[in-house]
Amino acid sequence: MTRLDQLQERVVACRRCPRLVQYLSDIRATRPDCWCRPVPGFGDPQARILLVGLAPGRFGSNRTGRMFTGDASGDFLYPALHAMGWASQPDATGVDDGLQLRSVYITAVVRCAPPQNKPLPEEIARCAPFVTEELTLLPRLHVVVTLGQIAHHTYLRLRGARVSEYPFRHGATYRLPGAPVHVVASYHPSRQNTNTGLLTMPMFLSIFRTVARLAGLAERAWGQSGGV
Repeated sequence: MTRLDQLQERVVACRRCPRLVQYLSDIRATRPDCWCRPVPGFGDPQARILLVGLAPGRFGSNRTGRMFTGDASGDFLYPALHAMGWASQPDATGVDDGLQLRSVYITAVVRCAPPQNKPLPEEIARCAPFVTEELTLLPRLHVVVTLGQIAHHTYLRLRGARVSEYPFRHGATYRLPGAPVHVVASYHPSRQNTNTGLLTMPMFLSIFRTVARLAGLAERAWGQSGGV
């Protein structure tokens, strides 16, 4: 078992936030088929790209047990990753669907689905060390993509950066002093953002093409050979 595997096990076993533990327990009482536990990170241990989201969706990752799987956000994200050659398929329906990622690892600043999709500041603080540890266990990282303002601000704080100096805006690219990776900000692929046109697929793919360039990756179909 790798250290990354061990971290994922600790994430799943975490019970640090009483409000979230109770919330998931209440869901499980009516939906015993749901995962209803903290959701671990997912992806390629040799990833050059880390995607950081907000938290599991109640009827998405909280149901399936895998990041961005089974809801509208994943229905938008994985086709984009597939188009870049970073996902083996465009669909993400469950942990047994055969989906694999190449050069990408996906995580979130909060691992439990929060009520109204709004984690409390103290819940973000308790969960953030998991992201910090993932950053140390992904040795080939070149780019961190922050999906949404909360993920962006949380990552900056983890790196000891002033949020005001690196404002969140879609497409913003930063290099923090002393940090080995680039930071690229993107709107979150939530239903609210994609249904209103705030985030479109051309916009999302444009972000990922920038990310590919910064990570030194060639855009190619899954299964094609190429430099990494």
